[in-house]
Amino acid sequence: MSVTIRVFDPAMCCPTGVCGPSIDPELARFAADVDWLQKQGVTVERFNLSQQPAAFAETPAVKQALERGTEVLPLVLVGDRIAVEGSYPSRETLAALAGVVVKKLESAPAAKTGCCAPNPNAKAKTSCC
Repeated sequence: MSVTIRVFDPAMCCPTGVCGPSIDPELARFAADVDWLQKQGVTVERFNLSQQPAAFAETPAVKQALERGTEVLPLVLVGDRIAVEGSYPSRETLAALAGVVVKKLESAPAAKTGCCAPNPNAKAKTSCC
C-alpha cells in the first residue's frame, strides 16, 4: 500500500521553516524526520499557508479545521483524514502513519579487554587511551 502524507504548515518564510537567523529546533527536527521518511520510500507533500494558500482551500478537511483558526496548524493528513493536529509528530508517529518500521540503534557491546574493559586490571593489547 502506497501512502502519501500531506503536511499543512502555518505561514512560514520558506517551505520548511528552517531558514532565517533563528531556526526553531522543532522545525529542524521535523524536517530531518520528513527527509528520513522520504528515504524510506514514503511520499510526503508539504504546503505552506503563506506560499500555497490554494492547497488549504481545496482540501476539505483542512478547510473545515481552519474554521477554528490557524492555531490548528500544522495539520498532518494521511489520505483525506487528519491524523495529527496542532503539532509536528515524532519520527515514530510519522513512521506509524506510513506503516514504516523504525529500527532502533543498537548500543555498542562493552569492551572485554583494554583500558575500557570492565576489569580495570585487564591489559590492553593496543592502547585506546
